[in-house]
Amino acid sequence: MVKAGIIGSTGYAGQELVRILLQHPEAEIVWYGSKSYIDKRYSEVFGNMFQIVDDTCMGENIEELADKADVIFTATPQGLCSSLVSEDILKKTKIIDLSADFRIKDIEKYEKWYGIRHQSPSFVKEAVYGLCEINRKDIKDARLIANPGCFPTCTVLSIYPMAKEGLIDMDTVITDAKSGVSGAGRGAKTANLYCEVNESIKPYGVTVHRHTPEIEDQLSYASGRDVLINFTPHLVPMNRGILATSYARLKEKLSYSEVKAVYDKYYKNEYFVRVLDENVFPETRWVEGSNFTDVNFKIDERTGRIIMMGAIDNVVKGAAGQAVQNMNIMFGLEENTGLKIVPMFP
Repeated sequence: MVKAGIIGSTGYAGQELVRILLQHPEAEIVWYGSKSYIDKRYSEVFGNMFQIVDDTCMGENIEELADKADVIFTATPQGLCSSLVSEDILKKTKIIDLSADFRIKDIEKYEKWYGIRHQSPSFVKEAVYGLCEINRKDIKDARLIANPGCFPTCTVLSIYPMAKEGLIDMDTVITDAKSGVSGAGRGAKTANLYCEVNESIKPYGVTVHRHTPEIEDQLSYASGRDVLINFTPHLVPMNRGILATSYARLKEKLSYSEVKAVYDKYYKNEYFVRVLDENVFPETRWVEGSNFTDVNFKIDERTGRIIMMGAIDNVVKGAAGQAVQNMNIMFGLEENTGLKIVPMFP
């Protein structure tokens, strides 16, 4: 059994980690970490865990946790994991960080976009970006994983085959994305109150959203050149889900079957990426509660552009599910172990 500890278990992503790991046949949770609820029963924080989890919440003592756990998940705000990680910790256990602390290799870029000082830059180069379908080989032997952000996961998986094959003009990429409110976290914020969100949709983080450099970095690695994009997220009144729609100019005229072959080349054997049938487009309701990414595309012959679309559950494939997928790879388990979760509907 893989012994797992969670720091930040009482946030949305942390609770989703608990839900998934409790059903994982090869994992055992040994630490429910929470700075805000120390000594409080976990089931008092989340009523859905009543008579399922009897443990009490513990603090963020990573030194003690490292002696108990084979892997530590840090589902915490930016800056915390980088303040906790050390060589001594990594000699004892593996870390899968769900924050952005190790996703961006350029320290100055990270500090500029996140507005905080990076506290352990020496580990940034070592950290493996845990987008499983792309970096599987590197993940296998890693001891520190930078679990991707939710918007980057959905956006990059939608665009990656076309970028990797050099079939689109990377200077023309524009992404418009929609997210459910859980993506903003569990903290109390006026802008996320029911009356503020319900019956409305709004753009936010326009030109300054923190996931922008992460998306640009991954598309740069895929295409082999520096990439700048326009990325605009929107908040929609639903609990879960991300829909990302990206636009780019095709470098040459391509047919549907030619582009479909490109997507199949990269995703035909991927359990968690479903390339939909022609003219069937991703919807968040068909991936909710699951670790699936649904993708598809449409060629606009009139404009010479391609529209690339993707849908995920932001707290599963966009956070906790992908983290467990990374854990499975790191410990030599079947990648979909504990993650064969059928999307829930309605």
